[in-house]
Amino acid sequence: MRFVIQRVLESKVEVDGKTIGEIGQGFLVLIGVTHGDTKETADKMVKKLIGMRIFEDENGKTNLSLEKVGGSLLLVSQFTLYADCRRGNRPGFTDAADPEIADDLYEYIISECQKQVEHVETGEFGADMKVSLVNDGPFTIILDSADLH
Repeated sequence: MRFVIQRVLESKVEVDGKTIGEIGQGFLVLIGVTHGDTKETADKMVKKLIGMRIFEDENGKTNLSLEKVGGSLLLVSQFTLYADCRRGNRPGFTDAADPEIADDLYEYIISECQKQVEHVETGEFGADMKVSLVNDGPFTIILDSADLH
């Protein structure tokens, strides 16, 4: 499982010209699911995400969590995080989980985040989404479950 976490001042997702998710300060999280990912994998990733201390404190140090700043989450499914670009110029996506499994885990991640964060917005799984953001920093972190112990 991969999360691309972007600290944002604001972000939104549109489908068919209509805004379906929008936040102010917080994290835009692009979520990719691969074969073998489970709810246990998702639990580890959500715990790490929620605990991430990448907001600045009064001394300018990245020391504050989402909770400490009253931040929001915008969670967007992104199967292309598992693009295989090793051969040729056209990426393959065989490392991405089957859509049914990925959607179930995406929905599980949303529900787990909603238990811990007051304001959680989402994209639409499988839709052609337009995502916009104002990256704060910029500050972007790639979190891969393969790197978690």
